[in-house]
Amino acid sequence: MRTEPAEPPACPPGRLREMRADDLDAVAALETELFGGEAWSPALLGAELAASQGEGADRSYVVVESGGAQGGGADGADDADDGRAILGYAGLWFGDGRGDADLLTIATAARARRRGLARLMLDHLIAQAREAGCGAILLEVRASNEPAQALYLARGFEPIGRRRRYYSAPTEDAVVMRLALPGTARASGVGPVGSEGV
Repeated sequence: MRTEPAEPPACPPGRLREMRADDLDAVAALETELFGGEAWSPALLGAELAASQGEGADRSYVVVESGGAQGGGADGADDADDGRAILGYAGLWFGDGRGDADLLTIATAARARRRGLARLMLDHLIAQAREAGCGAILLEVRASNEPAQALYLARGFEPIGRRRRYYSAPTEDAVVMRLALPGTARASGVGPVGSEGV
């Protein structure tokens, strides 16, 4: 899982909604900007979005959008001509709900950090995993990314292990973290560490 630095609680400047096909160009541009050599390709992003829609969907992708009808944008000068811009996006794999969910990615545009967007997206995906019946959520985060780890700790995630040299650009270990989801059938079982990511 890839994650950008977290931000402290604040009033988010936009609205959270499901990712759509017309968001992919903006998301792909943010991918390149934020993740460089580890950026997902436009084709992979499209495949991930397709897997989140329709019957048999086993994952969820959301974006935070500025501006638009809700007038929540605080970045008017940077927004697109229609008054909207994608400020952040995140994805979760929940499978059939009988296993642990995996937080696949969470990212916030550099100009929109420190406004609570990562927290907003994370809380939404935690609720989706709980609703799907997953017993826990697993994630990987760069060992050096202390702000993101602080966000996850504040939301109840606990470090459970380390993946050596998991990241490649630059090479770095990942800290594996897990959040048990009380009230779901599998919340008490530790279970195996989830997927290696996409």
